[in-house]
Amino acid sequence: MTAKTLSPADFPDGDLWVFGYGSLIWNPGFAFVEQVPARLIGEHRALCIYSFVHRGTPETPGLVLGLDRGGACQGIAFRVAHEQRDATIAYLRAREQVTSVYREVKRSVWLRNHPQERVSAVVYVSDRGHDQYAGRLSLDQQLHFVRQGHGHAGPNVEYVLATVKALEARGIHDAPLHQLAARLRGEAALHR
Repeated sequence: MTAKTLSPADFPDGDLWVFGYGSLIWNPGFAFVEQVPARLIGEHRALCIYSFVHRGTPETPGLVLGLDRGGACQGIAFRVAHEQRDATIAYLRAREQVTSVYREVKRSVWLRNHPQERVSAVVYVSDRGHDQYAGRLSLDQQLHFVRQGHGHAGPNVEYVLATVKALEARGIHDAPLHQLAARLRGEAALHR
């Protein structure tokens, strides 16, 4: 599949904003000038993407986050200096578009420190037409995929727990993700 990306015309002069809602929060991998708590309206964070590379394989997929339709999402808006814009976009495409499961789009996000301030940010949202789109899964189904998943970036369990830890450190509570993490932590405690 071909990656769905923005055109050069979609990046006007000036600094670039990137909205992170999952692993970008705790592992952005690019240089930024500032990071600001932000809210995106119209899509919510969900474990709705089968991972075939970073946290799983095609034979034993893991499960990673995507933005899916409806609701809202608390995350982090990263401001990238204009001089780093092209390198950052290239990096994000190599990281997020490895299997073209996300659509690269621009969305308005509201900055928490300045509630009236809205910026246009690059966001990676779930492509519902892609084979790796898992849709809405039950907690037991999520546990199955997260337990089995292990890819180039490591175990899927580490991904979920690191994301929840990063959200908690920023005062963000995501009930479904926290419920999954509580089950995973409980299992880890039993195995010790």
